[in-house]
Amino acid sequence: MLSVSNLSVQFGKRVLFDEVNIVFSQGNCYGVIGANGAGKSTFLKMLALKADPTSGKVILEPGKRMSVLEQNHNAYDQDTVLNAVLKGNQVLFAIKQEIDALYADYSDENAERIGELQVTFEELNGWNADSEAAALISNLGIEESLHHQLMGDIDPKLKVRVLLAQALFGNPDVLVMDEPTNDLDYETIQWLEDFLATYENTVIVVSHDRHFLDAVCTHIVDIDFSKLNLFSGNYTFWYESSQLAARQRAQQNKKAEEKAKELQEFIMRFSANVAKSKQATSRKKMLSKLNIEEIKPSSRRYPAIIFDSEREAGDQILTIQGLSATSEDGITLFSGVDLNLTKGDKVVVYSKDARATSAFYEILAHNKTPDQGQFQWGITTTQSYLPFDNSSFFAQALSLVDWLRQWAKTEQEREEVFVRGFLGKMLFSGEEALKKSTVLSGGEKVRCMLSRMMMIRANVLMLDEPTNHLDLESITAFNNSLKQFKGTVLLTTHDHEFAQTVGNRVVELTPKGVIDRYLTFDDYMTDPGVKALREKMYS
Repeated sequence: MLSVSNLSVQFGKRVLFDEVNIVFSQGNCYGVIGANGAGKSTFLKMLALKADPTSGKVILEPGKRMSVLEQNHNAYDQDTVLNAVLKGNQVLFAIKQEIDALYADYSDENAERIGELQVTFEELNGWNADSEAAALISNLGIEESLHHQLMGDIDPKLKVRVLLAQALFGNPDVLVMDEPTNDLDYETIQWLEDFLATYENTVIVVSHDRHFLDAVCTHIVDIDFSKLNLFSGNYTFWYESSQLAARQRAQQNKKAEEKAKELQEFIMRFSANVAKSKQATSRKKMLSKLNIEEIKPSSRRYPAIIFDSEREAGDQILTIQGLSATSEDGITLFSGVDLNLTKGDKVVVYSKDARATSAFYEILAHNKTPDQGQFQWGITTTQSYLPFDNSSFFAQALSLVDWLRQWAKTEQEREEVFVRGFLGKMLFSGEEALKKSTVLSGGEKVRCMLSRMMMIRANVLMLDEPTNHLDLESITAFNNSLKQFKGTVLLTTHDHEFAQTVGNRVVELTPKGVIDRYLTFDDYMTDPGVKALREKMYS
């Protein structure tokens, strides 16, 4: 279907890819992973023929059509929403335009040409194109009243959905997508997972959403050391198997046959779990066909994120009574919130309006005054907060060592060796620890904020979209740390795996009150009673 032959990419002295060869087959979904800077997005551009390699080539089987998720959200601002989607199949759209133009200036001379075009148009299922495009847009949560509006006039977050519909339109033979779940809500991501799980053509995707990768991928393409390594299975299988292989490599005294038996048992256990999943059932891809030799340790570096509390909190964590807040333009974000948090609660704070959850945290952190209501933290609690917008923490041009010293409580904690220890855990070692805080990337800033939180040693963590800007390695380590944390967590995240594996309670903030359930996130979102209540709260 699609193949890469001897592809090399070099920027100056830096070799990004070195003699890469890989074949992408029909019916499979390939998740492309790699550390930040490994070249994931560059590789997708090469596949889409939007960038040229230094040497080698990308070969698409003749007669096959590739569709690529558009990254320029303003590229179709002069098109209607429906036409933007139809342009996902350029050949079909060009024929449609020519037929319309010929009919507008109809004559006997162009009648024959119209007939020829209509034959091809029918072969491409053109007569159903408008209805199929409209159905796609509607399934992605865009109301019919918007279908004929200009792209430039709709909400930027809705543009993302239209461009996703454009990529999916017309059943392309190869579908290439870079971060397709960005700016999508839970329901839309679920729809996309279902769509791709039964998609019979080739899908190649880059995503930081582990739940999404697990739900749709049959293979993982790992970019490591300028090479592409292909593995059967989804992301979790790749991660757990690579960790197992790394542990085995460290066990020098373990016999080869014992290692082989351990790996085989792992494959069988994982195959049994995956066989029950939506993705494996629909595609019938079984991990039992794996060769043990395929499993290799990864060279990835994972940050050591460890949250310890200076003291254990008592039973009473937080009491909230009648809390309400509005946006700057007067829209009610949430109202009448009554909550009582106790020891052991790990709460997923959710809302359809992201401004509501951010306002909620800002109030609890004493950074914002509520319109109504009050709250009180337990006397044994200490809080640490990771805000959605952390820019105010990086206004001064300090070295990272001096930056982190600001939250040291004792003289010992102010010592450079002590501070460097925290930074080292977050992969800021050697000269990296002396970088200025004003020149950090988004991911580096979040890792600094995590260092700060670890130093504070609070027993309550408040996290507003904590995975933003982080790579998969940091997200995975962060997730594992929160699962082990003994204190209380209030968490808002678009990372499905985070929400599902950390939270034991869901609190949803709505304009008409609060919904509060001791359920996992998946159980909450699929509970019929909760669904009915949510409809009332947002109506």
